[in-house]
Amino acid sequence: MRVALYQCPPLPLDVAGNLQRLQQLALEAKGADLLVLPEMFLTGYNIGVDAVSVLAEVHNGESAQQIARIAKAAGIAILYGYPERTADGQIYNAVQLIDANGERLCNYRKTHLFGDLDHSMFSAGADEFPIVELNGWKLGFLICYDLEFPENARRLALAGAELILVPTANMIPYDFIADVTVRARAFENQCYVAYANYCGHEGDIHYCGQSSIAAPDGSRIAQAGLDEALIVGELDRQLMVDSRTANRYFLDRRPELYGDLNKR
Repeated sequence: MRVALYQCPPLPLDVAGNLQRLQQLALEAKGADLLVLPEMFLTGYNIGVDAVSVLAEVHNGESAQQIARIAKAAGIAILYGYPERTADGQIYNAVQLIDANGERLCNYRKTHLFGDLDHSMFSAGADEFPIVELNGWKLGFLICYDLEFPENARRLALAGAELILVPTANMIPYDFIADVTVRARAFENQCYVAYANYCGHEGDIHYCGQSSIAAPDGSRIAQAGLDEALIVGELDRQLMVDSRTANRYFLDRRPELYGDLNKR
């Protein structure tokens, strides 16, 4: 499977503009099976509680329907970040996966909220870590700060995830996350990790770029720098098999020793 990541400066508060560039981008990514966009791509991330309250949409709202049409026309699956409003009025930092036929496959809500920025705008997602299949690969989902808790990636890997998709809005001074943590999560869980970040500025935030696809052996099969980029990597199932043969992390685990992790 070929996976494309789009690293870009955000267009805050400009839903129409973001949909327009997605339409062009989907055509540019032709040949890839999946296009992954950053966290809150639809609206921008650092937009404040008032704006997010206005721009939040239901999962099958007007923007979702337009993205489904874009995916179907371009023949590519799309994972995008957006503020999701639920029937009870809660707003979540969410990502949604739409396949190449324009069908909704999955919606995931960020479970670990980052600092005052997230806490001021969003409710935390519940205990839902879906695994879905796309083109024969099992996919799991995290959003930005979720990746920094190793339990999340391990939970997905134990559930069968072969590729963990991580739409992100990671900023300086946390650029070491993009450099080190992404590869570490891939290596320790012997799966692929695709990390799609912003670049440039948004208000007082300076994003660190460095989007990448990390392989199960800890290497990178695609890497962006600090500027806008569309990168593509091809997943190799044999590399995952070889990594799991060489590294016995799952076989050597001793879950009976880890029970206290749930008590603290």
